[in-house]
Amino acid sequence: MRHSNDWTAAAVRRVTALSPTVREIELEPEGGAPSWTPGSHLQVRVRLQDGRIDTRHYSLVGRPDGRGCRIAVKRTEASRGGSRFMTGLQAGDRIEVLPPNNHFELPAGAAPTLLLAGGIGITPLVGMAQVLAERGAWLRLAYAARSTAELVYADELRALLGDRLATFAGDAGQRIDLAAEIAALPADAQALVCGPLPLMQAAQAAWAAAGRAAERLRFETFGAGGALPAQAFTARLPRHGLEIQVPADRSLLEVLEANGIELLSDCRRGECGLCAIDVLAVEAGQIDHRDVFFDAQQRSAGRQLCACVSRLCGPGATVVLDSAYRPD
Repeated sequence: MRHSNDWTAAAVRRVTALSPTVREIELEPEGGAPSWTPGSHLQVRVRLQDGRIDTRHYSLVGRPDGRGCRIAVKRTEASRGGSRFMTGLQAGDRIEVLPPNNHFELPAGAAPTLLLAGGIGITPLVGMAQVLAERGAWLRLAYAARSTAELVYADELRALLGDRLATFAGDAGQRIDLAAEIAALPADAQALVCGPLPLMQAAQAAWAAAGRAAERLRFETFGAGGALPAQAFTARLPRHGLEIQVPADRSLLEVLEANGIELLSDCRRGECGLCAIDVLAVEAGQIDHRDVFFDAQQRSAGRQLCACVSRLCGPGATVVLDSAYRPD
């Protein structure tokens, strides 16, 4: 849970190119170096191309060193502009951040652990691997990226883990065999996964197919990419007498809030489910569920969607929604 809403300034101490698309940004927040646990993230204020101020979450890399903190950001051309702002930062710039927060805690103890990373999803797993190695846990890290050049932190992790690290480069035709990875785990193993939505959903399906306990699988997604390209769509809310347009570069949750309809929300990444809203009808198009909160059966039923990430796609896409609002 969030422990503070106090924004503070942070100086950019260094920017390092880790790959053609990924920049590591070292930050020094005012008031001294923050403390955090593996899996924590920083919430950062970013300026988008249209001048709007928005927020983004970036996982902290490694463990506290008493000097500052590191995040790594992948520039994505199809993004809404946050990655463009972040990867354009230079040493000496200043940004605003909230204190570290953790929705992706590494459980205590030394249970056998499989870490699964896709692309920039490696960032929270670096610190986890360091802690688990110190605990002497049975550990395997399977790390996939689109190309060998995008396997950032692989050298650092190889030095730490040796053959307990397995890397997979898409440009070499390699991919993680999730069923095999899970089958090789001890019976009491846990898995922690971070990466794009297709990896999250595939890991959920493979874990369930193997008969593993759902509570032993934990995950965090770094983005809200879906099965279909983002497009504008229409949302109707009969209870409020509203019909609103959701642009391709804004979330349904943002547009609802801008129109005075407040939903409970926290993670804004499709993980916590607080912003789930009832779907009364899909009049045109289809729901592109971009969350990792609902299971496959719930997504297929389409009775709810996570307003922070999920969208409507297709010609004339229109959805009819019912919020929790009830008049007095």
